[in-house]
Amino acid sequence: MSWNNGNGPGPWGSPGGDPPPGGKGPDRGPWGGGGRGPSAPGLPDLDELIARLQQGARRFVPGGAGGPRSNGRMLALLGMVAVAIWLASGFYRVQPEEQGVVLRFGAFRGYTYPGLRYHIPWPVESVLLPAVTRINRVEVGFRSAEDLRSQDGGREVPAEALMLTGDENIIDINFSVLWRIKDAAAYLFNTRNPADTVRAAAESTMRQVIGRTPIQPALTEARRQIEEDVTAGTQAILDQYGSGVEINRVQLQKVDPPPAVIESFRDVQRANTDAERARNEAESYRNDIVPRARGDAARIVAEGEGAKQATIAEAAGQAQRFLSVYQAYSVAKDITLRRLYIETMQDILTKTPSLVVDDQLKGIVPYLPLDPGTSRPPASAEAAQPAAPSR
Repeated sequence: MSWNNGNGPGPWGSPGGDPPPGGKGPDRGPWGGGGRGPSAPGLPDLDELIARLQQGARRFVPGGAGGPRSNGRMLALLGMVAVAIWLASGFYRVQPEEQGVVLRFGAFRGYTYPGLRYHIPWPVESVLLPAVTRINRVEVGFRSAEDLRSQDGGREVPAEALMLTGDENIIDINFSVLWRIKDAAAYLFNTRNPADTVRAAAESTMRQVIGRTPIQPALTEARRQIEEDVTAGTQAILDQYGSGVEINRVQLQKVDPPPAVIESFRDVQRANTDAERARNEAESYRNDIVPRARGDAARIVAEGEGAKQATIAEAAGQAQRFLSVYQAYSVAKDITLRRLYIETMQDILTKTPSLVVDDQLKGIVPYLPLDPGTSRPPASAEAAQPAAPSR
């Protein structure tokens, strides 16, 4: 194939040739060569470029320039340089957060660890360097500005965020999944897109957990339990896939009713809060009044029981006393009757103030206090005394 359009010898000859009609010699291109025919503007002539490269290489070949022997030596030198460069391309560095996965003809060969390493150069072996200690983050229900690589802020993804609760309410959930590579080979070869796999598994598990949880606990005290259940469920799915991924944590970012009904839901929540407060107040009042009423009832029952026992004991004592008196009366009637009379009079006189009046005396009646607690006669006795006769 000719590269000079018929002017001069072949591509490995020297430039030259007969001048064209008109007496002018061949034009020189931009690289100083002879006429090589028309070429693209601003580009060097290819034959001249190859010739100059050959001349430059001959200067470094021992034995002078030109000849088959020098050309063979040049090719050998170029081959050795190419082989050295090819062998040197097998050096690579594994960073501290990375793990090297060596492939031989595309098949897994083994692992390498941080430091300067070597492998048989391409196409025999190649190395993949996944970051096994870096914590990756997958967002479900929303995309943050960092994930979108923009400065406009995040955006919601309703298709992922809206879920149905166990009591048939709709809830809007945004959460993040933190994960890392546990097995580099499984991570690289068992799943095509590990991040999307983690997102799909986490969303599926979250829908399952929310589907058996009522909306009220999901909004309040059950958040920690939901995170733990989703973490365990997502890890089980990924282990079943053999994805080589370890789930570190699931973080709930937002758990709210849908925006269209959030105000109505907040009204319902306020009403439920008021009802709960009234219920707690009533429960507190009940806890205060019921124990007191039970205590009063127990006290009354105890007092009644005590009075009953006292009455029974007193009646039994009186009955026993009557029986003992009756037995004594049966043995000695006169003595028993006199004793009963004396005891009865003693009982009467000890409870009644006593006054002694002598009807033989005229004038002031001498007062004899028989009761030690009485220091003066009662007013009725003073009024009953007759007035002294005047002289």
